[in-house]
Amino acid sequence: MSNVFREFLQKVGSGNHTAENLTRLEAATATKMMLLGEATPAQIGAFLIAHRIKRPTGEELAGMLDAYDELGPKLQPIAFARPVIVLGLPYDGRTRTAPIAPITALILAASGQPVVMHGGDRLPTKYGLPLIDIWQGLGVNWTNLSLTKTQQVFEQTGIGFVYTPEHFPLTNSLWEYRDQLGKRPPLATMELIWCPYAGDAHIIAGFVHPPTEAMFQVALTLRGVTKFTLVKGLEGSCDLPRDRTAIIGLSSSASQELERLHLVSREYGFTTKNLPLGTNEELVADMQQVLVGNPGELMQTALWNGGFYLWRSGICPDMRSGIIKTEELLTSGAVAAKLQELSQAVNSVSAAAFQPA
Repeated sequence: MSNVFREFLQKVGSGNHTAENLTRLEAATATKMMLLGEATPAQIGAFLIAHRIKRPTGEELAGMLDAYDELGPKLQPIAFARPVIVLGLPYDGRTRTAPIAPITALILAASGQPVVMHGGDRLPTKYGLPLIDIWQGLGVNWTNLSLTKTQQVFEQTGIGFVYTPEHFPLTNSLWEYRDQLGKRPPLATMELIWCPYAGDAHIIAGFVHPPTEAMFQVALTLRGVTKFTLVKGLEGSCDLPRDRTAIIGLSSSASQELERLHLVSREYGFTTKNLPLGTNEELVADMQQVLVGNPGELMQTALWNGGFYLWRSGICPDMRSGIIKTEELLTSGAVAAKLQELSQAVNSVSAAAFQPA
């Protein structure tokens, strides 16, 4: 048993009236001790559920990010014209609505905006459809790449994927705890704003509950992050909803206050419903139709999201021109060509990895 970790557990697990928040350093130390297995299984399980009940603070999230920065992987800086967008989406995937993030990443990369994504396989607590399965359905298998090979693909195509089971195996031991607890611990919140890129980055993260947005803002500000976008998106993702107003917080260089943006899809000519999630095969088939510019509900989702992110990244001057640009990229075949380029790059470095020396 670790007496140091026991002290952290006593602080967060003392109940509503006497529980204390951890300092940033304490949160970083506790996270490292869990990742390195220096705390006992009983201590780790108790800490994760007690910390969830207490609720994390922005300072604690900053400390947890410090630990991930120290122990985790990072793609290395590349001299892109724009800061790299890092998309933070829930690791436990989607169960209700069709995701669009891989198409959004391809749209951005086809426009010269690099993107990094991160995540793993089907994970607790939702065990929903993860990004890695969607990419595989589109012909891009990130699971066989080392971090060095992923770096090569990133440099060639402007898209990178940090696959945590391979690139950050220290996190693997914690997933059993998360499954047995049946509730997301604060680690699941922190992962959304983790940045596995060592250069100039623009963090874009989804959230569900308004207090999470405030925690994100505090954590990112403490860590000196000045470029971020926080989206009350579909199932906590970065995907903009169409069935309700999209509520978005934009970092402001002029002040520490978030600029608030409210977007209504019908004001831009879109229907006000989200495409339900069917099977992975159905989703991939719908995405293939989007890639050739065919109309449909998922195409509307792609235009809605592409328009926003092309504007937010500075490629287009406003939402409407971003939507027009997105449609041009899809109907011209530029996005499909980017997918083909990405698939070929991944296959090429994968084949090279298995060639005998």
